[in-house]
Amino acid sequence: MPIFYECQRCTACCRWPGQVRLTNEEITRLAAFKGVSEPDFIQQFTRLTWDRGGLALLEKTDGGCIFLEGDDCSVQSVKPQQCRDFPNLWNFPGFQQTCKAFPREVTETEYQRRIALIKLKGNHG
Repeated sequence: MPIFYECQRCTACCRWPGQVRLTNEEITRLAAFKGVSEPDFIQQFTRLTWDRGGLALLEKTDGGCIFLEGDDCSVQSVKPQQCRDFPNLWNFPGFQQTCKAFPREVTETEYQRRIALIKLKGNHG
């Protein structure tokens, strides 16, 4: 049976080193949510990706996501797809030691249903 990881919103993934790449649509959505123009959003909240192929969210000095406020995501309802996809559609070796998502055995049908929800609504956490 497949394993589906139920996010507990521990925010460990928001503190993990790396980069959150942004699409143009995500920039538009995040800028509107923050109430700023897209150029202002890009200036205030993004940086060039490591490969110089696009934009990624800035990190705080401690390495956490720019939108992490304590143990909460300040853009939860419009967070980037990359964030929504973790840990079921992408993860990193050993993520289970850091991430507190609860592994649950589910049927293949239930697994596919939950993955579809992540892709459509991003409601896994």
